[in-house]
Amino acid sequence: MKRNVLVLLLTYLSFFKGFTQSTRTEENFDADWLFARYGLQADGSRISEPTDSSLLASTSFDDSNWRKLRLPHDWAVECNFRADLDGRTGKLPWRAIGWYRKHFNVPSTEKGKQFYIDFDGAMANAEVWLNGNKIGEQPYGYTSFRVDLTPYISLGKENVLAVRLNTEEWGSRWYPGGGIYRHVHLVKTEPVHVAQWGVSVNTPEITNEYGMASVNVSVLNNLAKTVQLKYTVDIYELNKNGDAGRKVVTSNKQDLEIKANQSSTGNVMLKVANPKLWDLSNTNRYMVRVSVLSENKPVDKYETFFGFRTIRFTHDNGFLLNGKRVQLQGTCNHGDLGALGAAANIHGLQRQLSILKSMGCNALRTSHNPPDPELLELADKMGFLVMDEAFDCFKISKDDKSNGKDYARLFDKWHEKDLSALVKRDRNHPSVILWSMGNEIPEQHYPDKFYLFEELKNIIRKYDTSRPVTCGVSFPKNTAFNGVELVMDVHGMNYPPNKSYGSPDLYERFLNFKGHENLPGFASESSSTISTRGEYFSKNFQVSSYDLRQPGWGTLPDEDFAALDKSPGICGEFVWTGFDYLGEPTPFNSDASILLNYNGLSKEELEKKKAELEKIEKNRPPSRSSYFGIIDLAGFPKDRYYLYQSRWNPDVPMVHILPHWNFPDRVGKITPVFIYTSGDEAELFLNGKSLGRKKKQPYEYRLRWDSVSYQPGELKAVAYKNGKRWAESLVKTTEAPAKLKISADKSVIKSDGEDLIFVTISVTDKNGAMVPTANNIISCKVEGPGEIVATDNGDATCLIGFTNPVRPAFNGLMLAIVKAKANQSGKLKLIVESEGLGKSSVTIDVKSLTH
Repeated sequence: MKRNVLVLLLTYLSFFKGFTQSTRTEENFDADWLFARYGLQADGSRISEPTDSSLLASTSFDDSNWRKLRLPHDWAVECNFRADLDGRTGKLPWRAIGWYRKHFNVPSTEKGKQFYIDFDGAMANAEVWLNGNKIGEQPYGYTSFRVDLTPYISLGKENVLAVRLNTEEWGSRWYPGGGIYRHVHLVKTEPVHVAQWGVSVNTPEITNEYGMASVNVSVLNNLAKTVQLKYTVDIYELNKNGDAGRKVVTSNKQDLEIKANQSSTGNVMLKVANPKLWDLSNTNRYMVRVSVLSENKPVDKYETFFGFRTIRFTHDNGFLLNGKRVQLQGTCNHGDLGALGAAANIHGLQRQLSILKSMGCNALRTSHNPPDPELLELADKMGFLVMDEAFDCFKISKDDKSNGKDYARLFDKWHEKDLSALVKRDRNHPSVILWSMGNEIPEQHYPDKFYLFEELKNIIRKYDTSRPVTCGVSFPKNTAFNGVELVMDVHGMNYPPNKSYGSPDLYERFLNFKGHENLPGFASESSSTISTRGEYFSKNFQVSSYDLRQPGWGTLPDEDFAALDKSPGICGEFVWTGFDYLGEPTPFNSDASILLNYNGLSKEELEKKKAELEKIEKNRPPSRSSYFGIIDLAGFPKDRYYLYQSRWNPDVPMVHILPHWNFPDRVGKITPVFIYTSGDEAELFLNGKSLGRKKKQPYEYRLRWDSVSYQPGELKAVAYKNGKRWAESLVKTTEAPAKLKISADKSVIKSDGEDLIFVTISVTDKNGAMVPTANNIISCKVEGPGEIVATDNGDATCLIGFTNPVRPAFNGLMLAIVKAKANQSGKLKLIVESEGLGKSSVTIDVKSLTH
């Protein structure tokens, strides 16, 4: 009997101990929101808010007819495209006033706690209310922010959280989306707790034998009295699943005194034996756990992740990661996920990064704003280096079409808050190697305004001194030598080899310029080559995929490769862009996006350009997404993908032939053939006959046969490296479209409301070969516990809404994105059908989180 009582007592104490230690909770707050759209509607009409718009935040407001949805939510991507809207923002009706409401309860047993809502991002001009009381705002739609619910929360009864967003009062040069488009979290703590992003970790010294971790802790006291605290810091290895494994070190108890309603900081230096380094192929990470005690009772536990690694940008040897030179093989990317719009989704992000990784990409630039925090989590896990960027302008508005509604109107009041939030949020990620103040900032041309760059750099250094500060600076023929570059720790140059904006020898000039003896440099934006997947003879607002066209400020990939090879001291490049994105459809813009780099033009030149734009405006091209991507909007690689792959993965055998070989109208006509290969020479065969063997010459990166006379049949390329057979590839003329082929990127999906499956649909001939000219109309439907989220085909001129399950294939391919219905299980079947091509299907297992 006594033994049973003892067991019960121990069980009770174990439960109580676990309960008291679970003082901080964070829960996903994405489900069960209500939404209504006011202001501009998708069709161009208008629904006015009540005269007193705050009535929509009232607890008594009747929201029973509002739409129920789950966040993240982009209110524009679910709408139809409109031909009358600007191509530069994707021809989607993103301008509106959106209201969100959420009803929730907090048990009365949680009396005395602090309650916060954390928004990863809300576009734009966010105003937040709780139970009719305005409690916070954040105008910059890319900034993550916290709102304190505690003063107005009701315990034991229903609460109403309301959020108003207004994109009518926001200006953008690309598609920004609209809505609470990133995740939301409900955080509950004791009144004394670690502040938001309140633990930072630096690794100031790393050897083979040990690594020093400097852990800075900021604790907030919301009590009306001074408190005496103790805290400890533990460091754990993370296993392959990202879970805490072996504890590697623990600190002694540290004392901290915090006055009433203030915060205080402490620092602990810990020595970790034989640290496992984070690098691009071995993404070893650690977890820091800070445990806070008051009166010997646990009041908070806070966890964050970091990695041991060293970074160094040099003037003469490029970028060094853990002491080894690593060429930055980066891409710039805007934040949308193609057919998913701006709405955050970790599975969509992971798909994008996996495609980039296979190309050899190792670095990302978050153009031109703070990213979704999930992007950095993936970069840490998958092995990418990140240039983390803050703004697209400072005080001078960049885009006259925004009528001064871009960040320039926010800068004075908000720049310190927004920049501080970015650095504090992201400073523990080992993937982040550069802080970028901004992109092509107009103040770069005015020495009397360089103090703004200094001011922002000092804000960054207030919260992190372990990473260099940079900026993407345009017109490097001037701005790499006018003194603005001396403000930077590392100088980022946009389009340095361009003959008008830079020069072919600009890197050499930069490295040898007096005063630059210790200044590292890199191409913060490069190339801007434009192309359309599978199109080779431009027509119907498409751009040839021979990869020989770029806008006035841009360069071909080959020019950037050559410039970098001639100047190995330069750290590398970030190509514009990895993926096509919504908006900025250069060269078929009907708007100001053609003036991406207009800041250095004279007034006369600018007026001339504006006159050209007025002529273009009358034609109103149909294009709604960019042509810059190495990969199209649907995630299908263009030919350029293989040019970069041959450059960035030189040790992987590969050879790629372009164009396809389906040109019935070109028999006997000259049809150039290009080969991209990681080999150093290749031989081309047409129907078994050799057309010659060619070797890459110095600073040559593609092999060209410019005078091939088209005959249907087979092209074959055999690549060689160091005289030995390296790789080969075939391109054949196909027969007529005959059937559909369907391929899903995985076979099991979770019914958590977020997991996605990306399905590639190919139009093939009777032999199973993809027909590269096929544009058959395909319809999709789902049977079972699932639904089609979106479809796309990568065609920048296709104005069929993404939610439509019926669209034509584009040059043989189409994408369907599928998710499971929430909290269901079983099997779902995606069925695709096209007239004359029959049906095809794929079956996917749906797993409920409760199973």
